[in-house]
Amino acid sequence: MIAASLVWALSFGIIKTSLAGLEPSFVGWARLALALLVFAPLIRARGLGWRLVLALLAIGAVEYGLMYSFYLAAFSRLDAHHVALFTILTPLYVTLWADLRGRRVDWFALAMAAVAVAGAAVIRYEGREVRALMIGFGLVQAANLCFAIGQVEYRRLRREGVLPAGSADKHLQGLLFTGGLAVATAHTSAVSGWGRSIAAIDREAAAALLFLGVVASGLGFFAWSRGSAMVSAGALATLNNLKIPLAVAASLWVFGESGDPRRLWIGGGLMVAATAAAELRATRARASRPRERL
Repeated sequence: MIAASLVWALSFGIIKTSLAGLEPSFVGWARLALALLVFAPLIRARGLGWRLVLALLAIGAVEYGLMYSFYLAAFSRLDAHHVALFTILTPLYVTLWADLRGRRVDWFALAMAAVAVAGAAVIRYEGREVRALMIGFGLVQAANLCFAIGQVEYRRLRREGVLPAGSADKHLQGLLFTGGLAVATAHTSAVSGWGRSIAAIDREAAAALLFLGVVASGLGFFAWSRGSAMVSAGALATLNNLKIPLAVAASLWVFGESGDPRRLWIGGGLMVAATAAAELRATRARASRPRERL
């Protein structure tokens, strides 16, 4: 999961600088298609039953397909370091969704989410309307929620013994990518994004798509899915944010983006504090019910 975070930290800047001329939905489709090519030969659906196959396809459709639809659309309204910073709320959604599946509601986490929204509002986007910033923020939050739901649901399947004992993560990852690719295909077709995107692919874009599809999406998501089933819900929530300081630093210093340091510190600080407070409370709550599965 740490290795995946390091790779993902570079992805934000690569998307913004090398793939700006492509339709966002097509970028998501290409990433998932390349990732599926890596794992399709490893798919082992025998013994799962149609219900489990459909469940895995649905998880992939949400975690990868819908997530990419929202996430990549945000790059047309935000700089890469803003997109990276706004993913900081993913742990809140991991906690909230796990609690909702356990028929609990954490009002404190909801309140901290509101504080984080206020932190995003502090980060004024120079040269663009506040409306564009908030639309971009909303798109990233929709992506965060989809990614959180997928992580929690896959973790539940793996940890609750629903999957057959012999089913390895590498044999299931292709089914997750298939579900995601179905959504990306439908989305790209709906916005007529095939022709202009294919025409805009040059050598730099092709190299970027290859890296993002095979390494960041394929190997990265496999490592993440495998790791998410092995760690606690608290560790999963915390590890979700490891990539953020790395991604912000890479976008500013490697890819040459500019930002208002004071507003980034204040707004980002509010978001970090809100997320940390919510996770601390959730960790204490989980410790008080050690026998309950999350």
